[in-house]
Amino acid sequence: MSDELDPEISALLNKMPQQDSDADIESLDEPLDEVEELEDDSLDSVNPFGAAPQKQKSSTAMGPRTIHDVDLSKTCFEPIEQIVNDTPSDVYNDPKYYKVCLTGENQSAQRVHQILTKYLTTADPKDRSVFRQQIVTAYWELLRGMVGKMSNMSTPLPKRMLVRFGIILPTLFKPEAKEFFSKMIMENKYNEPVLYVDEWFKEIASGRMGNSATDEAKRPKPDNPEAASKEEKARLMQLKSKNSGRLQSAENILNIKENERKTIEGELTRDIKQLCTHAALYGMEPHTAELNEEQRKLFPVIADLLRRLSRNDKEFVKAFTEYKEAKATFDSVSSKVLAAGGDQEETNDTEAVKLEFETYRQMAKMTVGRRGNQFPIFTREFFHCTENGTGMRENVIETLRWIESLDPGAFVRLHKNVPNRIVPYVLLVPTYGDRGFCWEPFDRYNRVTSRGRIVVPMYPRDLKIAVLTAVADLRWQVAKEKASYYWMEEGLTGQYYQHVEQMKLKGDLKEFFIEDYILWMTKESTGVQRLDKDVRGIFWRNMPFPKELKEELRKRSLVYDELCKKDLNREMSDGY
Repeated sequence: MSDELDPEISALLNKMPQQDSDADIESLDEPLDEVEELEDDSLDSVNPFGAAPQKQKSSTAMGPRTIHDVDLSKTCFEPIEQIVNDTPSDVYNDPKYYKVCLTGENQSAQRVHQILTKYLTTADPKDRSVFRQQIVTAYWELLRGMVGKMSNMSTPLPKRMLVRFGIILPTLFKPEAKEFFSKMIMENKYNEPVLYVDEWFKEIASGRMGNSATDEAKRPKPDNPEAASKEEKARLMQLKSKNSGRLQSAENILNIKENERKTIEGELTRDIKQLCTHAALYGMEPHTAELNEEQRKLFPVIADLLRRLSRNDKEFVKAFTEYKEAKATFDSVSSKVLAAGGDQEETNDTEAVKLEFETYRQMAKMTVGRRGNQFPIFTREFFHCTENGTGMRENVIETLRWIESLDPGAFVRLHKNVPNRIVPYVLLVPTYGDRGFCWEPFDRYNRVTSRGRIVVPMYPRDLKIAVLTAVADLRWQVAKEKASYYWMEEGLTGQYYQHVEQMKLKGDLKEFFIEDYILWMTKESTGVQRLDKDVRGIFWRNMPFPKELKEELRKRSLVYDELCKKDLNREMSDGY
């Protein structure tokens, strides 16, 4: 991608700046009491379905880093020291939890209450099936009105837990699950871009995150002055995002050149000090001895270091010039964004939230699939995850850390041959789905350092597989975008496509890749050979394991030993 200044930014720099009533809920008090007093084993007795299937701070940041600031100096995830809190929260013991969830949500809350009451109290399997389908539609209408309130600090905790975990009624917990959820850590302690649904919509509403990409046609310019002002703010934020990538990349290259210079200077200082240190001549003081053989060998070494330092200086000057230009542009655009009110924390963009909600609903459906369990409410009927297998933030970060330990390039994108580690935004969706996926590989306005977006279901049969499918999808889409028009010929996607064509396999190419990636990470990484020989070679070259793991694997099988020998041959042939 070109580093030239975006025409829109250039043009901008040259331009002069220019509640509902709670009455409906009150009427639910009597039937509400009946629902809240359901016995813990009532669901099991009427369940006709049986068990469900199972560093250095960037100068681009203002103040402390947030999850939106990409730290290119980080190389891995921090180990998770504590999965849950020691002391449980009392939020699910609140006798008014259910009522608080539905208060102030108007007719959608009334409808959810009525259908849920019938669903939980009926013993007829046919009626129960009908009510179950009706809950899905009613619940999503309830959620539509609630997500916009997540940016309000005064929003009650039960409402947040409903949006975050799908928990509408605490009596639907099993006792052990209730204790586990009450110990979950609410805040983002590790400052990683792994977000629950309520946090996601809070960031969207505040403008700190843009809407997820859609295929919708561009909306016409609004006639309303207020709407036009919001449109202009959004445009300025996009321009800021475009230049942010250029600035971060320039700063990263500058840091690399600066560290390279520091290393060369250190070696040069050490060698010159050794060269200028002379042995004493005993009996002939104060005279010292001539240069010894080791010191004479330093002349060509020092000459080479000086050439490297000279070359580095030229590259450093160029990198520093590009950084200063990018920084000046970024600061200028930022000041215009600030003048337009685009960085105000208290903003609540309801239009952005409405648009994102439709995207979110589509995301949730995709984690489940057409034939999956679409039931949107948390219930012991369908929740069968272990504590480590539940898709809460800490477990997902730990899974991502495991993936990156085997596939160090999983989140790396190259720019000017410089690797940038950029962890995508991860949305944790409270669904009973089994597959994660990549929604977008990177922001279309900043391909250099923007975060992509992946989605992971929170209640899958196998959390590791759910996260692996999302990372595999991200891997595929980033490689495809990098190869552009030549994706069927070059790089990872090109080599894999040609293999599938040669094997005459029929089906979804990306699905084949995802399934092979799962085998690569779960089987091949342990020395268990499950992939086709050609696929193993493609993955070995394009998504290599760490060097230590490669050395371990080559001891286990001649197959991996042969691949290591090919690596060595390629290294030796470099430059020829």
